[in-house]
Order: sequence, then C-alpha cells, then structure tokens
Amino acid sequence: MLPSVSVDHNLILTGWMGPAQLEVARQTAVLLRLQFVDFDARFETLAGLPPDEVRALYGETRLKTIEGELIAEMALYRGTVLLIGGDTLLRGDTLALLRQTGPVIALTATIDAVLHRHYLQLGARFHNPRERERTVGRLRREWAIRGKDGVIEFDTSTLTNAEAAQAVADRWRALTAFIDWRA
Repeated sequence: MLPSVSVDHNLILTGWMGPAQLEVARQTAVLLRLQFVDFDARFETLAGLPPDEVRALYGETRLKTIEGELIAEMALYRGTVLLIGGDTLLRGDTLALLRQTGPVIALTATIDAVLHRHYLQLGARFHNPRERERTVGRLRREWAIRGKDGVIEFDTSTLTNAEAAQAVADRWRALTAFIDWRA
C-alpha cells in the first residue's frame, strides 16, 4: 500500500444508504489514501459511552457538549474522510463549519434499496416491525440533510459497495481538482 498523501481537503460523508455505509466510507478512504474518522466511533471513544447512553445518563446538554468538542476537533482535520450523521451536521453551524474543510457528499439510496439492504443484513429480524421502524426513523433523520446548501447527493441504489466507494472517490477528486501523481 502506498503512503497517504498530504492534501488540504477533507471529504465529509453523510446521508444514509443502509447498513454498508461505514464500509463504503472506509473503502473510499483507502482508495483516496486519506485518513478515516467515524464521528460515532470517535464520540464513543471520547465519551466512553454511545450517544444514547450519554443522553440517558447525563442529559442532552452533556451530549451536545461532547458533540461540540468533537466537531471542533474534526474541523481541524485535513486530508481525512469524515463520516458524520446528517442529523449531527444540521445542528448549529456544524454543516457550514465542516463544509469549509471539503465537499459534503450525502450518500443516499431509494427506500426500496435501503430496506432490501437491511433485509439482507438482518435476515429474519427484518420482519420485526420495530426493526423496520428503527430503519425508517434513522433514514428520516439522516436524509434531512438532503437539499441543504452545499450538500451533494449521491445515489448508491444500484451500486455495490466497491462501486459506490470508487464513484465517491472519483467525485471527490473532481470536486477538489486533486491529482495523485503517484498513481
């Protein structure tokens, strides 16, 4: 594997395409030879608990304080693929702040594609109405970012994970006019 390259632009991935989004984000980072940071994982490391547990134990104020610290940290990154939820990007000036560091691409898929991907991942559990309700709820929260100023929507409905990662990497290169002379 070639070493990463120093670049000034991040790639902020958001939206939601189903359960494979984390894999697509990681593959994209590998293709671009950029560092990768998952907001949710970083939050859990920083707080020692998942966001829902922080909210339940310490309240919304503590949750937002940790999120704010993490967003300020992420705004300092360069040459990084940042995976962050659309609902988090919509809080305060987070979207404007992170958009200054690089393009924001919202991964999307048709509702049928998202449900099909969940069916494949969950198997029999998919038939549980609560599982489907959670999926649709998350989809609504994450897709609220769609149509916002400066957010580029990218439909992954007909793409495999590898194809989606390659297409997103190609789009980032075009948006940032990045040329990797090592290739």
